[in-house]
Amino acid sequence: MRGLYLDNAATTRVDENVALSVNEVFLESYGNASSLHKVGRQARMKLEDARGKIANYLGCKSKEVIFTSGGTESNNLAIRGLAKANPLKKHIITSVIEHPCVLDAVRDLESEGYEVDYLEVDSKGLISLDDVEEKIRKDTLVVSIMHVNNEIGVVQDIEEIGRICRMRGVYFHTDNVQGFLKKKLDLGFVDLMSGSGHKVQAPKGIGILYVREGVVIEPIVTGGGQEGGLRSGTENVPGAVGLAAAIDVDFKLNKVLASRDLIIAGLLKIPGAKINGDMEHRVYNNISVSFYGIEGESLMMLLNEDGIYVSTGSACASSKLKESYVLKALKVDEMYIHGSLRLSLGADAIGEEDYIVEKIRESVLKLREMSPFKFSEENLKDVRDKKLEIRKEVLGNEEEQEDN
Repeated sequence: MRGLYLDNAATTRVDENVALSVNEVFLESYGNASSLHKVGRQARMKLEDARGKIANYLGCKSKEVIFTSGGTESNNLAIRGLAKANPLKKHIITSVIEHPCVLDAVRDLESEGYEVDYLEVDSKGLISLDDVEEKIRKDTLVVSIMHVNNEIGVVQDIEEIGRICRMRGVYFHTDNVQGFLKKKLDLGFVDLMSGSGHKVQAPKGIGILYVREGVVIEPIVTGGGQEGGLRSGTENVPGAVGLAAAIDVDFKLNKVLASRDLIIAGLLKIPGAKINGDMEHRVYNNISVSFYGIEGESLMMLLNEDGIYVSTGSACASSKLKESYVLKALKVDEMYIHGSLRLSLGADAIGEEDYIVEKIRESVLKLREMSPFKFSEENLKDVRDKKLEIRKEVLGNEEEQEDN
């Protein structure tokens, strides 16, 4: 049975040339980069060469690139590091659709007395620039907005958001884990930027945090004082070399983009299918699709049996279905939210578009036969009307309680 891996937003297969470069470090330049002997100096040279190559790609200085264990640590170091270095600034701005590691970091700070404004998005998943500017205060520490959303693939106007922040004298951080090496980003108005290796065919356990020269942050991991004192711990030289090598990987962007559009066109022919998020401002390999009245987890498992590996927009935990907070923020109808899939394509999808669409269609129709929720425009209207009645009833009860 063929296997089509369409979950590249979760992680990617390491590129063969990247693996060779990493393997060489494991076997030959294996020293501790902080050691002063010959083998240690060889490792240090590999580390700094990797740092320089990444800096050259980003258009920044080598000393502005800090190696971390991945995107989660980079995001935490950016937000918590700024907070530790600027204790008088107690206000943070972020969005409701950020990655959980950003949302959890700011919620932790919120519990410590920080005030946080969570920006809403429109039905396409886009943030209002006016909202960003309106929420900035004198005590605003940082605005943290992701470049590419990990679930719906929507691309925010990072350059303009950064311009607003720079004009107002506020730090700007962007989680660029899903955009790094996929969509070029101008760092001219960015103060801190997070990236990760395993999303771009480099190894797991390596990431970067770009910290613009002059931006002061404090470490959240202490010890040996590596990475300019900002990230203690023995340097991951193989990972750094692998991440730098991934810059040379041919991601076949144009071919994957064409494949994505073919698949979307096919999926939209399935009754009760809808694409989530803006189509114009979208990363080249993302498809967030929902099917009315079915369960996304079941759809994912059926596709798994056909050798198509995807993720779902909803997750099962402790036998209780959790709705996607991202799709809820877009105000997607609940009957669609529960039937959501995320396809994040790589080269595997090229030439397999018809097979992918057909297997999804077969699985959707099979599940729909078992579902009590039959799709039709009339049925969809009935569900919406019922929800509206319930909402009015709840609001009416609340008003009565207030009157009492």
